[in-house]
Amino acid sequence: MRIDLHCHSTASDGTDTPAELVRNAAAAGLDVVALTDHDTTRGYGEAIAALPEGLTLVTGAELSCRVDGISMHMLAYLFDPAEPALLAERELVRDDRVPRAKGMIAKLNALGVPVTWEQVERIAAGGSVGRPHVATALVELGVVPTVSDAFTEEWLADGGRAYVEKHETDPFEAIRLVKNAGGVCVFAHPAAAKRGRTVPEARIAELAEAGLDGVEVDHMDHDADARDRLRGLAKELDLLVTGSSDYHGSRKTVALGAYTTDPEVYGEITRRATGAFPVPGTGGA
Repeated sequence: MRIDLHCHSTASDGTDTPAELVRNAAAAGLDVVALTDHDTTRGYGEAIAALPEGLTLVTGAELSCRVDGISMHMLAYLFDPAEPALLAERELVRDDRVPRAKGMIAKLNALGVPVTWEQVERIAAGGSVGRPHVATALVELGVVPTVSDAFTEEWLADGGRAYVEKHETDPFEAIRLVKNAGGVCVFAHPAAAKRGRTVPEARIAELAEAGLDGVEVDHMDHDADARDRLRGLAKELDLLVTGSSDYHGSRKTVALGAYTTDPEVYGEITRRATGAFPVPGTGGA
């Protein structure tokens, strides 16, 4: 059983539509795929309508959080998408994305980069605007060779020359909101140091005490040492260990199913969730 619990579509910053994502997941030999777009559940309907037979969809979202001045992401699974408090917080984060992107564009213009809002808006194609869309614009302009190369201090990394902060949820509040909506919380790529500062292990222990369910260990941004360290921490804190591709379509080089989650861990996630249930495919449209 092959399970990938972290994927993005055009509802946020992926390049596959939700329908294309589930079809590509089936073609990649996955049995379970999670749709975890940034701060939005907008892709659910299209993904479910296109879900191929034999593939199960886990609904979720990747929530933008910040603690001690450090940006972090929280994967929320199988919550009730209509629960009012969590919905209001997601909308608050999402609505701040446009002025943030325009602020980054202004900083890039001041640095002599001729990126425009119209260019970034075209790249986003109706999805929740994020840094990867601005990074893609830099690739189009020949400023950097790849999207990943834009996430440096020179450009868009936390604290970088063109970085602009946005509203981000306190992770302790995020856990409370997700739990109240019947969901399960997993800390996404906690050791991805190349993205900026990482959350100290002492803080992760506090998050575990507050109800954090797991940590994403097997991820393209974690080297072998980081994975070993995170596995040890997860065991110490009694946290679930997940693995996933963090697939963004052609915006990243990683393939669907490049990293996967153990079926027993997936089973525990589904047992803990009360807000929604995995959706089995019946053939799709």
